[in-house]
Amino acid sequence: MQRYFVSEQARRGEIVAISGDDAHHIARVMRMKPGAAIACVFPDGRTAVCQIEQIANEQVQARIVQWKEERRELPVRIYIAQGLPKGDKWELVIQKGTELGAAGFLPFAAARSLVKWEDKKAEKKVERWKKIAKEAAEQAERTVVPDVRAPLSLAELVAFGETVDVRLFAYEEEARRGRHASLPALLTDLAPGGSLLAVFGPEGGFSAEEAERLEQHGFLPCSLGPRILRTETAPLYLLAAASYEWELRR
Repeated sequence: MQRYFVSEQARRGEIVAISGDDAHHIARVMRMKPGAAIACVFPDGRTAVCQIEQIANEQVQARIVQWKEERRELPVRIYIAQGLPKGDKWELVIQKGTELGAAGFLPFAAARSLVKWEDKKAEKKVERWKKIAKEAAEQAERTVVPDVRAPLSLAELVAFGETVDVRLFAYEEEARRGRHASLPALLTDLAPGGSLLAVFGPEGGFSAEEAERLEQHGFLPCSLGPRILRTETAPLYLLAAASYEWELRR
């Protein structure tokens, strides 16, 4: 069943009014007709099965026929922060990270980032990232669209770290030294409903100054196993490990 995230304002009693890109998708891409069923997900995570009643003038009206109880989110909130990588790697992390259950994405300007952020293109880029997260959340049948931020400074990232329960950064020196116990211990000790901020460097990794600063602010350096992973692979590895710990092993 096709899924759409809608605002609370779109609902009037048992009727949901869908407009914009989602209405276009229903009418022009999926070519749905009145009588077709869709799933509408509201900001509080509730999901309603709706039956389309009318499609006209780029607006779709659907009637709620059933509320569904769904458990699609990780029991812990995991935020992915990454030094801006080059090309479309960040978009890949957002798309696949959303499928794997990330709660939010925070790019930051790292010392070794090869990409230079241009403020004049900022709004369009962030909107594109948010659209990627929304579409991936719909595909994965999630009940929440992850938060996607504009790039932060390292200081702003450190400040955000004060709002979560656990902070870590993936550090390849820990892997080279064979210290692989930190991440499993963190995932095991994190309580249901807790939050984790995981920070990853860009292609060139963290500078010594960045690693020192993160440690000074309570970020634990962690290995992601004996192999050195690419910058776009590392966040997905962590999310998959968290899913196994919290959704499959228990």
